[in-house]
Amino acid sequence: MRPYTASGGRTRPAMALDLLSVMTATGVRPRGPLGAEHALALRVCAGAAAVTVAELAGQLRLPAVVVKVLLSDLMECGAVMAQAPRFPDGGGPLAADDVSLLRAVLDGLRRRL
Repeated sequence: MRPYTASGGRTRPAMALDLLSVMTATGVRPRGPLGAEHALALRVCAGAAAVTVAELAGQLRLPAVVVKVLLSDLMECGAVMAQAPRFPDGGGPLAADDVSLLRAVLDGLRRRL
């Protein structure tokens, strides 16, 4: 199936979502019919304590922008809610251990390339 079919041809979500936004099901059942992808996204959100948009895109095997459209639809009907990502230091400059992790990742990538 083409990704634009899942999102009804839309390429932008009605609500802004970050890839690290944490999604949780509210328990509210959507009124009206949902597409299969909407239902699957809702099932994943309900089955996990919390799942990020990026994790959900990976599980659904859909592009992140399509998943954002699906989640936006589910948010509009009250079936899921989003929590903005929280960073331990308030989103400021990287901590020393963050920099060392990034360097280790970069070194690993360089070895593979």
